[in-house]
Amino acid sequence: MEQWSSRAGFVLAAIGSAVGIGNIWRFPAVLGQNGGGAYLVPFLLAIFICALPLMVLELAMGRHYRGTVISSFAAVRQGFGTVGWFLFAVNLLVLSYYLVIAGWTLGYFLFALTGTGVEFSFFTSGWLPVLTFAATTVVTGVVVTRGVREGIERVSTLTIPVSIGILVLLALYGSTLPGFAEGIDFLLRPDFSVLGDPLIWSAAFGQAFFSLSVGTGILLTYGAYIDREQSLPLSSLVITVVDIGVALLAGVVIFPLVFSLALVPAAGAELAFTTLPAAFALLPAGWLIGPAFYLVLFFAALTSSVSMLEVGVSAVHESTGWSRVRSGSVLTGVLLLLGLPAALSYSAANLRLDGIRVLDLLDETVGTLGLPLTALLLAVIFTWFVSRETLAAEIGLRAARVVYSACRYVIPAVLVITTGARLLSGLDFPALRILPETGFIGVLFQVEGVSIILLVLLVLILAGRWLLGRFPGGGGRDPG
Repeated sequence: MEQWSSRAGFVLAAIGSAVGIGNIWRFPAVLGQNGGGAYLVPFLLAIFICALPLMVLELAMGRHYRGTVISSFAAVRQGFGTVGWFLFAVNLLVLSYYLVIAGWTLGYFLFALTGTGVEFSFFTSGWLPVLTFAATTVVTGVVVTRGVREGIERVSTLTIPVSIGILVLLALYGSTLPGFAEGIDFLLRPDFSVLGDPLIWSAAFGQAFFSLSVGTGILLTYGAYIDREQSLPLSSLVITVVDIGVALLAGVVIFPLVFSLALVPAAGAELAFTTLPAAFALLPAGWLIGPAFYLVLFFAALTSSVSMLEVGVSAVHESTGWSRVRSGSVLTGVLLLLGLPAALSYSAANLRLDGIRVLDLLDETVGTLGLPLTALLLAVIFTWFVSRETLAAEIGLRAARVVYSACRYVIPAVLVITTGARLLSGLDFPALRILPETGFIGVLFQVEGVSIILLVLLVLILAGRWLLGRFPGGGGRDPG
């Protein structure tokens, strides 16, 4: 079985998984429009009480079982292999539309590089979003098929330091702009009145789980490649601190630009694809700053996409006995088909279901409601059905006491309460959305959409189990 070549290699790969496009465009906007510094209170509580312990648990179980999302769950109890297939299917569906958004970042990097100013509505009125989706999917597939060290680790080792370095330089540039003080004030000024809104807490906890890529099986998969000498609690803390730092650094970059040019600090993807292009076009050094920013955005999207695809490729590789290249090629082809409706929904085709764009439907069903369910299943199964001593063997008894209790009791309760609050309130809350020009699809349609998604997931799970039956020689990873 492949392993990370070094501790730094693993940490950078995990940071690449955690630092996604949501950190750079969504978190600063949500922070600024929902209480500024006050929003950090529920967010940091969510990070350190829930997301960080779940990260440690997921990595520890991955290292302990040395398997994929399929075999690791099956090792707890044979019947739990189906839960592993569920995580596999959810990841695949989320990735299918995440790659569409990742393609947008590639498109805007090319626009910025060539000095072409394109509004988001114009961009999505043609066929270019479909082409950028396909290109990003192929690049992601190529990286993963090259393996853990030669593909995932090498790309992360290159892109993460470069991205952080670019953000630091952009932040230094932002500090020279006339709107720097106003931008930082918007970003961090606390409005503690928002803390009485339960949906703010729901959004903060959702952002915390999404930001660190916990509860999806990504870290379970990455954990299988970690050597026994590495301290998982320490590595997890480093990953968490860097992830938070990058999100805040992105805000320091973005809002001085916005306020210096008297633009509207709109939330979500509109900020990245409407407000910022206008800002870059007006700045004297915009020809350099624009491409640099969108390169960081594309790198963030790419490393997150790679981590999600690795969950599927490792599972297919193990279950079928196919080579990594074949497994990766097949799944890349599947993603091109699965993601096509989402790509077409933000293109000249304007593909919709019952008046709702396919990508929006997927995001508000499998994204908003499916991911909390996978996190809940992971937390429950690896604490209620695995002994604390097993966890202690990986991270030490003292750390295990904290992590085990948090994942056994606190995290399941939080996930049920926050997700239930979103559904039962029946209210639209823009901080829970990341896409431009989207409307709240409504709780009823969310539930109906989840029912449809669950049927699709059931088909994918049955197909996966059928494949497993077709290849009885599979079930263990070979070094390739």
